[in-house]
Amino acid sequence: MRLLLDTQILMGMIEQNTDKFRLRVRRIIADPANDFYVSVASLWEISIKFRLGKLPLPFGLDSLPNAIRDLGIVIIPINENHAIAGVDQEPATRDPFDRLLLAQCLVEGLRLVTIDRALAGHKLAAV
Repeated sequence: MRLLLDTQILMGMIEQNTDKFRLRVRRIIADPANDFYVSVASLWEISIKFRLGKLPLPFGLDSLPNAIRDLGIVIIPINENHAIAGVDQEPATRDPFDRLLLAQCLVEGLRLVTIDRALAGHKLAAV
């Protein structure tokens, strides 16, 4: 399955701290048959929170892209199709990062792996 990782899932993988996730999520991210992607929007979100002192990283911010690639995760850019895509079944969130991740799932044929309650029940979510 082609899966887009929410920022919280990505951070758990980077920190090697996935025990906090539900069993279903842990099984999904441990399955070698799955292909994992992360949005540039998640890198932007991490960067903002890191600079505000709200999110520690085990390395410098400039090492983030390589750390993601070292995990076998593909980074996908944001393009005009993602920006204008309308997601049927609006999510129960006003967070623009969340809305963009769902739009990327729609356009790219991905499913979102998330623990965010506002997104977990969405039809584009994997869990």
